[in-house]
Amino acid sequence: MEWLIIVFILMFVIAPVMWLKPSPRQKRQMALRSCAARQGVAVKMAKPPLHHFRGTMPAYRWHYPQQAPGPDFVLVRDSNASDALEPFHAGWRWRIAPLRPLPDVASTHLRTLLERLPQDALVLESNAHSLTLWWWESQTAERFTRYLADIEPLKKALSGLSDHPPAKPLAPDGVEQRNV
Repeated sequence: MEWLIIVFILMFVIAPVMWLKPSPRQKRQMALRSCAARQGVAVKMAKPPLHHFRGTMPAYRWHYPQQAPGPDFVLVRDSNASDALEPFHAGWRWRIAPLRPLPDVASTHLRTLLERLPQDALVLESNAHSLTLWWWESQTAERFTRYLADIEPLKKALSGLSDHPPAKPLAPDGVEQRNV
């Protein structure tokens, strides 16, 4: 009887330690996020550009070069989009379409990426600063590296296609340079 009480007390002491151990899903996500960080991808938990969405979602960001900003657009998967939105390709709809049509090279890379993304990828967003993928991280780090083969050429093709005119550089005295 004493041994049973000792075993019960030990189990009671060890149980909280087991709760601190990461689950297999958490281990997979940690490996995925560290792999993404090594590839130069910024991972943040943020509110996605979806209507009626509460909470946060993982956002994987590929930053455009500062001197070559990207275009503004938002693509949403059909499952999270209104039927009123314009269809684009492979079950994706424009929530915000680019102001100017994308060049053929960029459009081809974009279509290829959209066909390959997992079902839990809900939004692909581009702004002047970055290309962002909003998804629930269902894949492994190894599988994620395969998407990089599609994302990097897309980012390169979109760089410099900003919807906004570039700011004029400042002169050394802090005044805008004038073209004479």
